[in-house]
Formats: sequence, C-alpha cells, structure tokens
Amino acid sequence: MTARVGYLAPDFSVQAFDCSKNNTDQQFTQISLGDYRGKWVCLYFYPLDFTFVCPTEIVRFNESLSEFTSRNCVVLTASTDSVFSHKAWCESHPDLKKMQHPMLADTSHALSTAYGVLKDDAGIAFRGTFLIDPNGVVRWACMNDLPVGRDVNEVLRVLDALQTDKLTPCGWKKGDKTLN
Repeated sequence: MTARVGYLAPDFSVQAFDCSKNNTDQQFTQISLGDYRGKWVCLYFYPLDFTFVCPTEIVRFNESLSEFTSRNCVVLTASTDSVFSHKAWCESHPDLKKMQHPMLADTSHALSTAYGVLKDDAGIAFRGTFLIDPNGVVRWACMNDLPVGRDVNEVLRVLDALQTDKLTPCGWKKGDKTLN
C-alpha cells in the first residue's frame, strides 16, 4: 500500500529517537501512526543526517511546533538513518540539540517505500511531506527533490485550509473567506 491522498495512510511501527527526553532511556522508543489517532499528523521525510539542507528544515519545523500543536497536529520526521545516527547528529549540531519532535528511523526502508518517497538507487528518502487527518486519512502530500528545502509556512497554510473543511481558493490564508 502506498500513501495516497484521500486514502488511509499506511500504518507503521518504527523505532524513533526523541531528543526531548533529555538523555534518558526513553529517548529510544517505538512509534506507530495509530498512537496519534484523533490528532492531525504532519509526517515529513528528509534524505540524511549530517547534511546541509536537512537541518534548515528540521529546525524550522521545530521552531513551529507550537503552531502545529495549536492546530491539534503532531509533527514527526523520518529518514533512513538509525536512531543512533539521529542521536549523534542532534548531539553534535547546535540547532538540533533543541529538537522537540521524534525522529523516526526507517532503516528497513519500509516506511519510505510505503509513503512513496524512497529514492531506490540511493537508499534515502526524498523530501516528502504528508498531512494525515485525525481519522488516519492522507489529506495532502508534497514531495521535493533532494536539493530543494520545503516551506513550513506552506505546510501550515495547507493544514489550516484542510481544517476548514471548506473550499479554499488559490493563495488562501487563515482568516480569508472560503468559497461557497
């Protein structure tokens, strides 16, 4: 099953690193999509730890967590790196030491494959972003090529539009009129 807009998101259960647990045994945990039933989920993939574009995105998502939380949305990020690589990267990168959302470890590539973001020949994920509604349905999917970082403000704009459950015109922003 591949993630498709309008269909149930592929469920998963993967190991994750959660830097917010402050060097406890609980930093390594198992996370499944079902853990977040009843909430919106923003799941975004990035290619690799210890790279250059990836931390700019991860830091921006992290800085925007309160905006996602105010919209009943949890943020999860994933790459094909291990939890140990995630931990080492967060400990060595000054801006990633403040990570407050879990980093999923897709070492088997099953998650990246299920969401259609795996770059097979390299064993890494494209920059895919998915908004999953509280019922587990994929409501939005976007994928960027490896060198192009995404815009977190656009993810929030789309989340706001989806949460209206109404028709929203091009360029719509929260507070704008919807279409009848």
